[in-house]
Amino acid sequence: PLPPYIHEQLDDKERYQTVYAKHRGSAAAPTAGLHFTEELLQEIRDKGVHTAFITLHVGLGTFRPVSSDTIEGHDMHSEFYQMTEETATLLNEVKANGGKIFSVGTTSTRTLETIVKNHGKFAESSGWTSIFIYPGYQYEAIDGLITNFHLPKSTLIMLVSALAGRENILHAYNEAVKERYRFFSFGDAMLIK
Repeated sequence: PLPPYIHEQLDDKERYQTVYAKHRGSAAAPTAGLHFTEELLQEIRDKGVHTAFITLHVGLGTFRPVSSDTIEGHDMHSEFYQMTEETATLLNEVKANGGKIFSVGTTSTRTLETIVKNHGKFAESSGWTSIFIYPGYQYEAIDGLITNFHLPKSTLIMLVSALAGRENILHAYNEAVKERYRFFSFGDAMLIK
């Protein structure tokens, strides 16, 4: 389904879907993935970058703003995920060989962090992630992140602040506003490392 801020009908029903989607069940597309086309993914692979995929059913709670007076008081939503043995093996090999893991999207980041926290490494698994990542969190699974620009008071902006630092994120957002970058699903993206 389309999020509530998209008011017009999309001519192509597949437009609000990633090119690599395979399984029904998500309440929304993982929007950072909307930046990728088959051609761009092939271009990335041609440069020697490995690509790996997980199944993640994004929940409606991903759009819910933080309404608690304290971070610890926020009740984080949960989302169902599955990681195959093939993906787990590839990610573990990349880490073992000194490579870097870049996730595409905050929801994928939460999933990867949950798996490594639960298993000590990437592992074939499925379950629910309700991990709440905010400043002070120590990342174990990822080294970088491709993500959209998120709204203030969201768990998503807290997650990116935990990775890049609050001041760096505020600077990036000030630049995005100044340069008129687009927010929301079809907005612009940033690479954080």
